[in-house]
Amino acid sequence: MPFERKISFRSIVQLGLISVILALVVVYIIFQARFLILGPQIVLTEEPAVRNNEQQITLAGNATNISRLWLNDRPIYTDAQGNFKEAFILENGYTISTIRAEDRYGRETTIRRTFVYIPASFQ
Repeated sequence: MPFERKISFRSIVQLGLISVILALVVVYIIFQARFLILGPQIVLTEEPAVRNNEQQITLAGNATNISRLWLNDRPIYTDAQGNFKEAFILENGYTISTIRAEDRYGRETTIRRTFVYIPASFQ
């Protein structure tokens, strides 16, 4: 054979290690980018009944990957873990509540819940 190239064991090991390190870096980047990929998330942990006899209810939940949070266009705040708990006053009859979250890239998520307030004197 006119041209024969020998590959040393050391070169194979180096190439293998470089491949493994690059694969780990790519996996780590994808893992850290999950927040960017998912966008803002809102989960209500305490949902009041749709029909209520009390005019004040409490909406509680957890918001992740957010920079701002609103309840009916009024800013609300979370603790360090992303938990929030807000009192909400129902109007007589039908009321819609909207919880809206925005991340630092401008993406939004919205949750809408409807409630009906029926005073105890009307039942």
